[in-house]
Amino acid sequence: MKKILFFTCILIFTIDLSHGDAEELVRVRLENFVGNAQEVQMKIKGEYFTLDPTLSLQEGVNYRLYIKNGNLHLKGGEVNQQVDSSFVLIPRSYNENHRVYIDERPYLGAMEFQVENNHFVRPVNQLPLEDYLKGVVPLEVFPSWNIEALKAQALAARTYAVSHIKEEMDDTTFYQVYGGYAWNARTTKAVEATKGQVITYKNKLIDAFYSASNGGMTENNKNVWGGDSRSFYPIKEDPFDPIHPWGFTLSKTQINLEEIDWESVDAWDELQEKDKEITSVMKRSINRQGFPGDIKILSIPKFEVNPETYQSSRSKTGSIEVEFLQRLIDGTVLLGKVTLEDVNLNRIRPMIGGTIFKSYYIDSLDSDNAKYVMKGRGYGHGIGMSQWGASIMGNKGKKYVDIIQFYFPGTTIINFEKVSN
Repeated sequence: MKKILFFTCILIFTIDLSHGDAEELVRVRLENFVGNAQEVQMKIKGEYFTLDPTLSLQEGVNYRLYIKNGNLHLKGGEVNQQVDSSFVLIPRSYNENHRVYIDERPYLGAMEFQVENNHFVRPVNQLPLEDYLKGVVPLEVFPSWNIEALKAQALAARTYAVSHIKEEMDDTTFYQVYGGYAWNARTTKAVEATKGQVITYKNKLIDAFYSASNGGMTENNKNVWGGDSRSFYPIKEDPFDPIHPWGFTLSKTQINLEEIDWESVDAWDELQEKDKEITSVMKRSINRQGFPGDIKILSIPKFEVNPETYQSSRSKTGSIEVEFLQRLIDGTVLLGKVTLEDVNLNRIRPMIGGTIFKSYYIDSLDSDNAKYVMKGRGYGHGIGMSQWGASIMGNKGKKYVDIIQFYFPGTTIINFEKVSN
């Protein structure tokens, strides 16, 4: 029933586009700014209707959408009732004067609210492709950058979005960061200047991957995700990327087991790791690996990167061992260990955190009796376009077409309506 209802919404919404010919629509699950929430705050600007003819929402009224006993409830103004498990808001007219605010963040277009896993409110935004991009580009790059770099980012973002147009994307880095109606005049100009343009190879869309910095060396897709090697993702030196060196220190002992005073009633709460930013990520990773309950990291007795690298000088594999305490729901405390031996680094990096362990372009990993010190360069996978490199190319007078051709050699820019299916 939900699919039928939302298909009806799509038809109504498409017909009602007020700014010209109907565009491709995208659906975006809002996770980045909403998180996993049992309640969200919502209000509307302009006139919206729902698929329930008995339900009318008022502009400017603060509404609560919350989960109770696995059902979705709406409360605010004169409304206080359970609503359908898939609750949809549709603007009477599509324009910038019609907005849905979720926790004070504005969004254009239609908004569906779903019950997720019987516990969470999950908003799903539906809007035209070009306006979606206007909410992506200012969050993926700095709007103050050279306009040609912004155009290149708009082109890469559009190409990626069109290649995933049939999917329900989310607003995180898993797809592209999307901030709703968080538009910026300069990035909006870049999107409009490249409207409809996408990057193709032999008249087929490419994925148009990009990352913040490749550390001075681009990477091939096969080395990161496997599959067939693509010629438009070559391994080559990038003279424009500013390298972005990084490093972090990780203490081998986080909590000394012998110093714990188990006689204290606050013993568990008093346990504090030395490297809280890293260990907070480790604990979530350990939970996902099948260890429920509260986790305290005791030590990291092993952390190694194997010497073999790809042609790009990026490291391939490594090992890590983490010892921890696990407190179950009944209060039982267990001693646990996670060991990853000679595995792909894409299994180890998430345990430390991608904002800390920034890339696989590792210059060194040294250790002594107390700590590990890792140093590297770049930020991200290094495939396709370096966003910082594009910025510098723009500053040097390169046009966005030059930027695209440098990072995606052999490709062609065309209107996406001409792309072969």
